[in-house]
Amino acid sequence: MEKYLIPLVPGPVSVPKEVLNVATFNYGSADLEPEFLTMYRETERLLQKMMNTKNHVVIQTGEGMLALWTALKSTLVSGDRVLVISTGIFGYGFGEMAESIGCEVKTLAFGFDETITDFDLIEKAIKDFQPKMITLVQNETPSGTMNPVKEIGDLKVKYDVPLLCVDIVSGLGGSCIDVDGWNVDLALGGSQKCLSAPANMAFLSVSEKAWEIVKEVAYPGYEALLPFLKAVETGYFPYTPYWHGIAQLRKACELIFEEGLENCINRHHTVAEYCRGRIKEMGLKLYPLEDAICSPTVTAVYVPEHMTWEKLDSELRLQNMVVGGNYSCLAGKVFRIGHMGSQANMNLVKEAMDILETVIHNI
Repeated sequence: MEKYLIPLVPGPVSVPKEVLNVATFNYGSADLEPEFLTMYRETERLLQKMMNTKNHVVIQTGEGMLALWTALKSTLVSGDRVLVISTGIFGYGFGEMAESIGCEVKTLAFGFDETITDFDLIEKAIKDFQPKMITLVQNETPSGTMNPVKEIGDLKVKYDVPLLCVDIVSGLGGSCIDVDGWNVDLALGGSQKCLSAPANMAFLSVSEKAWEIVKEVAYPGYEALLPFLKAVETGYFPYTPYWHGIAQLRKACELIFEEGLENCINRHHTVAEYCRGRIKEMGLKLYPLEDAICSPTVTAVYVPEHMTWEKLDSELRLQNMVVGGNYSCLAGKVFRIGHMGSQANMNLVKEAMDILETVIHNI
């Protein structure tokens, strides 16, 4: 397995030794030992604190996409109306997932290089379409942009929309999240981004309204939320819990609160500003428009005109540095620097920017 000396992939990120080491212990059976339930509850409380929510947080075994499927399949049935507000690849992904369930989907499409600004347009769509669910990505990793959520949550309350579902996978731990203040019913997270844990745990906060709908839908699949409703209370989970993964997730959360959540968020913003400043000094072009809200956890940059993405990637790898490529319409055109979690490190990013500058100017 290849190890990058300068890892700046926007997830999965480099995992600190403190997080890796807690998985070396030979834990007992999570189905039998009360210590597991204690650890689960402690991890849930840390996630609630990070999300700013009193809602229960369900923790599952699997990568972050599991939380997205769990939220949609557990609350939607064929024919339900879903309003998708999209500014990028993952925003559109919500719509594709909802359509696969048989939902009627209306998509409000903003540019991939934009952030949400036209709230009048959104309000009109909510009023006319009357959706059961609104979906939104808080931090669009491929685009390097961050969307406002509170305004959407206010509209959700104004028009009594049952559910607001928000992907916070790459924002949690690196930006301010206020699930309750934003009126979010389903906030979806993963372990492998700013939390700097392995890509083995997914989690989501679930409001009381969402639990009511979960019970009505009664989805029976592997991703189902319903079995988690009483799991901690009874000690019976729908499948064998991954004790090692819970332990790593808890440790990752503890490290953030040892630093201080506000300090951690400020670190991300400081490193992001430095990174974007260096990119501009090199003569490279940031992908987001000037009036867009840039992400504090990932910077998206146009591939220099005088080289291909494949050439840039190979030259950086010769210097033991790895950044992220891109997907869909951005593939080969835009690359991404993941300064999130353990990689939101000023010394690391300074070294990376020096290498990037040398590479683009010497080819």
